[in-house]
Amino acid sequence: MPTVSATKSGPPPGFRHLPGHLERTAQEALVEEIRAVVRAAPLFQPMMPRTGKPFSVRMSNCGPLGWVADRTGYRYQPTHPVTGAPWPAMPPVLLDLWTELSGYPAEPEACLINFYGETARMGLHRDEDEEDFSAPVFSISLGDTCRFRIGGPSRKDPTSSFKLASGDIVLLAGEARTAYHGVDRIYPATSTLLKDGGRINLTMRRVTKV
Repeated sequence: MPTVSATKSGPPPGFRHLPGHLERTAQEALVEEIRAVVRAAPLFQPMMPRTGKPFSVRMSNCGPLGWVADRTGYRYQPTHPVTGAPWPAMPPVLLDLWTELSGYPAEPEACLINFYGETARMGLHRDEDEEDFSAPVFSISLGDTCRFRIGGPSRKDPTSSFKLASGDIVLLAGEARTAYHGVDRIYPATSTLLKDGGRINLTMRRVTKV
């Protein structure tokens, strides 16, 4: 699918949605890879820096760097905030997808693993803790469908929303790279991929400049 152009009711330039890019067998294999990662780097509960309020998602990371959020702020670091161990390596299938679709000459350095239960959501935010905004934010949906919302570079900009299903891929590049976006809700029991339901979102990012 080509990059989507901005309209009053549509996402900003540089936004790409690839529905069903991963077929079911590929999704199942990727879930097994992520389960192995989470066994080595267990899910933890990030917190809002100023208030200490926990996110409604649980998360982990893989790759050389991982994104964490706690009372001291948002940051990337090479170790798990609870175990102190280095993050597990990024599964090769993720690196292959990045090479295939990102259009960026260097590998991603972090893959955030966010697990959404039935009531979890993610408020509108911008991904801006990276040094290099020329690399896209690359997102893979696994499990239950969600309602994804995206706006513009200001929190007050109009937004549009649509559903992301299991196997969908989204890339935020160009103007969309710094657009506000979030997850409004999860639609329970819309996928049988995960035994106990819920949604896994994998987000690959390049952190440092090449």
